[in-house]
Amino acid sequence: MIASIQGKVIQKGNDFLIISVAGIGFQVFATHEVVDQAQVGDNISLFSQLIVREDSLSLYGFADYQEKVYFNLLLGVSGVGPRLAISILSTLSIDTINRSVISEQAEIFNRVVGVGRKTAQKIIIQLQGKIQVTEDEKAPVGGLKETDIEVLDALTALGYSIVEAQAAIQTIPRDTAESVEDRLLAALRYFS
Repeated sequence: MIASIQGKVIQKGNDFLIISVAGIGFQVFATHEVVDQAQVGDNISLFSQLIVREDSLSLYGFADYQEKVYFNLLLGVSGVGPRLAISILSTLSIDTINRSVISEQAEIFNRVVGVGRKTAQKIIIQLQGKIQVTEDEKAPVGGLKETDIEVLDALTALGYSIVEAQAAIQTIPRDTAESVEDRLLAALRYFS
């Protein structure tokens, strides 16, 4: 088992890094955030998970241990492989995953490319009871407001990631009107 990897980034791809360790280059698949933050020439340290298949050995890297734990939880869901698990972690924050599972909002997982309705429902069912949630995370994604979910949909349709859209929604002033248009305009100010 390769539990962590530390070395120099010698190449980047869309969803992987090649990390040189003692002259050996390891291809490490990672979330978009990890790949985007790494620069060629940087020294990097990642928690890792080796996935052994009949025809391949694949190494997956994570910025922190909690991300690795959630990767393994997602792998335990029928129909979720390592590439889909990384895609989910690239698209949704741990906080969003927790809130979605607790509030049973499978539609949040449907926004991840490759996750269908049945897979989203399986994720909700199989992760319940396996995740630790804080009091703040017990509120549904986007708060109790239906308008915030519509704002989230509008922002993702404009090309922002779900994580970016959620961050923008959290910055909406409390005294903003409840209309979708007003809340969307307030959320868009986050990006300017």
